[in-house]
Amino acid sequence: MNHNLFALSLGFVGLILATEHAYGQEAQQCGPRPDILAHLSEAYGETRRGLGLAANRAVVEVFASDQTGSWTITVTLPNGTTCLIASGENYEAEPAQDMPVGSPA
Repeated sequence: MNHNLFALSLGFVGLILATEHAYGQEAQQCGPRPDILAHLSEAYGETRRGLGLAANRAVVEVFASDQTGSWTITVTLPNGTTCLIASGENYEAEPAQDMPVGSPA
């Protein structure tokens, strides 16, 4: 379930990125990766909880904090620029569950 949800999330992130590049109406919050990660850690207590590789060689990561409940999704481009894509509250970690092979999602 977690793998399917994460894969679906990656699809939505790709759609968001495609829309942003096509229209470019809103400015994204981007910067050097070390600066962004330091901000997430210091301001919100967030640590990395998951990651994946998008089709355009961008790394998509999910950061969250059990203490504050905040979460953030970032995309790091091949040039090292990291952009904040989405954020929210009330993060809950689900225990990992292995799905049997051939089981419907």
